[in-house]
Amino acid sequence: MEQLSFFSAEASGPRLADLAGVLCGQGRIVSFGRTAARLSVPLTELWRAKVLAAEFARRGVHADVLRDEEGLLVRTAFRADLIHLARAWQPGEEKKPPPGFRLTGGALRMWALAAGQPSGNHYLLAVDEDAGELLAGACRQLGLPAQCVGPRAGGPAVRVTGKRRLATLEELIGAPPPAAVDVWPGFRPPVPETAA
Repeated sequence: MEQLSFFSAEASGPRLADLAGVLCGQGRIVSFGRTAARLSVPLTELWRAKVLAAEFARRGVHADVLRDEEGLLVRTAFRADLIHLARAWQPGEEKKPPPGFRLTGGALRMWALAAGQPSGNHYLLAVDEDAGELLAGACRQLGLPAQCVGPRAGGPAVRVTGKRRLATLEELIGAPPPAAVDVWPGFRPPVPETAA
């Protein structure tokens, strides 16, 4: 029987704090006064929107999947229990990881669902342009060696490379929802059979 990592998403269970993971990628948070905040994640793939809405619900947060002129949007209502995320991630005009940000398996799972993509023997987690180094450092603190890469390498993104590191990433984020199997770390497309 395999032992779960203490830091894995499956070992810790779903928590409201996991929603910080979507802010590692393209997620946005806005506050209403100093009492409530709304989290939104712009997406282009419907499966991601549906899976994220379900993951939000597992954490006790209802999110709607909306369509607009730019694509899809997973968005919560303004909620008092999200204000701490707004204060931490958006203290001024721009969103940025809070000083001393510590990544968890659950937050890493949300990040992978919102913005993760395999690329050859790498796995890319999309980031905002100025956040890559800090978030790569947060991955390393979690025991996941990663590096920040720019547009020439498929970024801006945090990149995890190598079989062992991809296995660690997969262990940390847990089993994929059925719709996410093709973009989960370690996924290898089936090799077509050749006629003998």
